[in-house]
Amino acid sequence: MISEKSLAAFAKEVAKYPPEQRQSAVMACLQIVQQESGFVSSESERLVADYLGMAPMAVHEVTSFYNMYNQKPVGKYKLNVCTNLPCQLRQGAQAMAHLKAKLGIDANQTTPDGLFTLQECECLGACADSPVMLVNDTAMCSFMTDDKLDQLVDGLRAMEVKS
Repeated sequence: MISEKSLAAFAKEVAKYPPEQRQSAVMACLQIVQQESGFVSSESERLVADYLGMAPMAVHEVTSFYNMYNQKPVGKYKLNVCTNLPCQLRQGAQAMAHLKAKLGIDANQTTPDGLFTLQECECLGACADSPVMLVNDTAMCSFMTDDKLDQLVDGLRAMEVKS
């Protein structure tokens, strides 16, 4: 189920396009769903498909293609580490391995305390700054050495203790 507030936000997004192109609002509607629920469920995909007059599979293709859409609940801090070839050549695999060991989880898993979800991603468009990662789909972190990764994780954990 989706709130009336989110349905109003859907309408606002759809209004940006000519009526015959309302499907162009699919990404915005999926983002609205994710903001409300924390992830995009199969039920939410069907709701967006019905609202936009799309096939449910077409909406699922968008959800599953882009890393920014969570298809299941994630931790408070989603850490996406670029593991595309250019980043691999510049210690991207080492950054991922370090985070796996530090957090005690594998890729696509969440720590037992619900704080961190670790994911691989394809390209963040910052190959010269690698290893790079994106935190919560908004904060880009560059040149992530083991020390910087430790500082990031420890700093986020410390913020939780203070809360």
